[in-house]
Amino acid sequence: MKTAAAPARRTPFGPADDAAVRPHWLADYLALTKPRLNLLVLITTLGGLYLASPDGVPGVLLLHTLLGTTMVAGGAAALNQAWEHDTDRLMRRTSRRPLPGRRLRLADGIVFGVALSAAGLLELSLGVNLLAAAVAAATLVSYVLVYTPMKTRTSLATLVGAVPGALPPMIGWAAATGEITLPAWVLFGIVFFWQMPHFLAIAWLFRSDYAEAGIPLLPVLEPDGRRTGQQAFIYTAALWPVSLLPAVVGLAGTVYIAVATILGLGFIMLSGAFARERSMTSARRLFYYSITYLPLLWGTLVADRFWL
Repeated sequence: MKTAAAPARRTPFGPADDAAVRPHWLADYLALTKPRLNLLVLITTLGGLYLASPDGVPGVLLLHTLLGTTMVAGGAAALNQAWEHDTDRLMRRTSRRPLPGRRLRLADGIVFGVALSAAGLLELSLGVNLLAAAVAAATLVSYVLVYTPMKTRTSLATLVGAVPGALPPMIGWAAATGEITLPAWVLFGIVFFWQMPHFLAIAWLFRSDYAEAGIPLLPVLEPDGRRTGQQAFIYTAALWPVSLLPAVVGLAGTVYIAVATILGLGFIMLSGAFARERSMTSARRLFYYSITYLPLLWGTLVADRFWL
């Protein structure tokens, strides 16, 4: 006798297939590294590496930089999930992760995260240079030991969390040059300001989840979303002039300026719409635009430096 199929769970982004969240144990360890999230880490690291190397990047340096950064980022993600396993269990979108879902033990997650992070730092130290390893270590420490415990205490955690999120391009820059100069800080600034409207849109979309877990993000503390929308707009507006600075420091030319201006104005329009409406639709549009914006901007920046 056939039974009716259970309806798919819904998320702010649409239906989710429950069958897709029953992975093999190898997939569980992979899930601890947050591969989709850390793809952005690799993109920004790669951008920093190539922008600092106008004559090209040696294959060996590229391999060691990406391998080491991948391991550190994956280890940080695993340690973050180990720290947050209790709160993850309270939120629908995270309750099926390997640790809250009890498919892996907490000790397994901690050991895996520490081992992967240590291996990544060793890879960067020996295969790249000590400065790149130091920036990666700062990313790891600020993400796991500063940002993660702050999430349950203050809404300022979102601002603090943007710091480790913006450091990967500096890893790439340090890997290529052995130093941190003004252009590296410009790349940091772009990713830092980009993260704020991106994260605020996510916080609004999942505000009920965060409220259930007792995480005091701004949309939880102020349910009308007025300040959430205002801050998203302010940071997006600040991002536009910062995104033009690569032309000032010699990393880009007129093609990049034109693309950055068009992308920036689109971002400002969508964040303004979110600030006015504060609806699920406007937040979703802002979120999807944000994950399109940065790869397009980064790709144009690299292309303008090398080929245009």
